Amino acid sequence: MNPLNFYIVDVFAVDKYTGNQLAVFIDAIALSDGQMQRIAKEINYSETTFITSTELKNGGYDVRIFTPNKELPFAGHPTLGTAYIIQKELLKQPLKTVALNLQVGQIPVIMKPSGDGSEVLWMRQNPPSFDQILDAADLAPVLNIDVDAIDPRWPIQEVSTGIPFIIVPLKDQATLKQSKINRDRYFELIEKTQAKEILIFCRETYAPENDLSVRVFAESLGIPEDPATGSANGCLAGYLVKYAYLGNQPVDVRVEQGYEIGRPSLLLLQATKEQDTIEVSVGGKVLMVAKGEFI
Repeated sequence: MNPLNFYIVDVFAVDKYTGNQLAVFIDAIALSDGQMQRIAKEINYSETTFITSTELKNGGYDVRIFTPNKELPFAGHPTLGTAYIIQKELLKQPLKTVALNLQVGQIPVIMKPSGDGSEVLWMRQNPPSFDQILDAADLAPVLNIDVDAIDPRWPIQEVSTGIPFIIVPLKDQATLKQSKINRDRYFELIEKTQAKEILIFCRETYAPENDLSVRVFAESLGIPEDPATGSANGCLAGYLVKYAYLGNQPVDVRVEQGYEIGRPSLLLLQATKEQDTIEVSVGGKVLMVAKGEFI
C-alpha cells in the first residue's frame, strides 16, 4: 500500500478537542473494502471516511464511511467533516456547497458564516420516516432506568433519515446522566427492531443557551457512546416537528451532546413541515486538529 494522506477534524466542535473526532483519507481510490475496514479499526474513531473520487462525479465526490466494525450508508458528522476537508485540502478554495455521493444518495453540505466570524457547515438530510413505536417497559431495562423516568407524553419510536435510531424522550437530565446500557438487554431488544442505535434526550441542559441535551448509544457499531451524532439528531429534528414537542414550528434549536464522556458537542437542528413532508437540516462547526500519513 502506498502512503496515504489523512486529516483529523473535530466535528460539531465547541472548541478544539471537543465534538466528534473524524479521520479523513483524501485519495483512497486504490484501497480495497478490506483495507478501508482495517484502517478504520486501527483509527478506532466512531467513523473514518475515505474519499474515493478526487474529481466530480454527477456533481459530487464519492465517499465511503466506516465504523471500526462495518461500513455505513450515511452518518452525519462524517458527512460534514469530509466536506470540510474536500473544501480546505482537496480543492483548496472557498465554496458555498460541496456534495458527497454516499450510499443513501447525494448529500449537499452548505458552508455558511456564523456571527462570530467562523463557518458553520449544514447538511440537508433525507426526509425522516417514522416506524415502529416501542414500549417504555422494553426500553427502561436496556437503559438501566425506571419506567416512569421516560416521558409518557411522547412516543418511543424508530425514526430514520438514512440510518434508523430509537428516539427516547426522558423527563429530566438526572435520568439522562445516569442512563447506562445493559448490553444483554440491548442486544435482546435490537433483535426485534430495525433500529440498532438509541438516542435519549431531555429539555434540561448543561449550558443555559442550549435547548436540548442528548446521548447516543451505538453498541452494535462498536461505539458504546457517541459524542456527537448528526444522523441521530436529524431523526430527532424530524421527531420534534412531527409531534410538536417544542410547541412551535419550525424547529430551530441548539442541541448538546457528549458531555457525559468528556467531549462536549453542539449540533444545530432546523426542521420544517410542509403538508406531509418534513425537511431536516443539521449544522455545526468543524475544526482541523491534525494531519499525517499512513504508511
